[in-house]
Amino acid sequence: MFDKAYIEYLIQFHCQRDYFECHEILEERWKLDRKEDRKRYWVGLIQIAVGMYHYRRKNWNGARKMFTSAKIIVKEEYCEFAKLGIIVDDLITLLERQLMNIHNRLEYHSISLPLIPILLNECCTLSKEAELTWGASSDLTNTLLVHKHKRSRI
Repeated sequence: MFDKAYIEYLIQFHCQRDYFECHEILEERWKLDRKEDRKRYWVGLIQIAVGMYHYRRKNWNGARKMFTSAKIIVKEEYCEFAKLGIIVDDLITLLERQLMNIHNRLEYHSISLPLIPILLNECCTLSKEAELTWGASSDLTNTLLVHKHKRSRI
């Protein structure tokens, strides 16, 4: 029912908290379409993951830019996000809260994207089958995960 890459993104986002990999997964998916047919909602989801990556690293400006841009895309592509099984009004509220947290320089905390029950159930089932914990908090001591972009350039 849902795009395979999107499900992979959601599992990375909510289980491993590998936001760098979330970006990679959806960028690859986004590029499958011809340039003129590329979907902005993929970009919005990528920006949410990149915003979380920057936030976790205390890159306040990068996180603010990503969440601000993602919020604009979510509002402009409201119906498309709803078709992805996202509770859009809750996502907008979540992005606004993240922007306020960043503005106030509050410590990073993992979030869950607001998903409709059928999608949430599918993701939870797939996570369990892969022996992953849905909704796990990010391991802030895992420097390979937190600073993954540095390792990926090698």
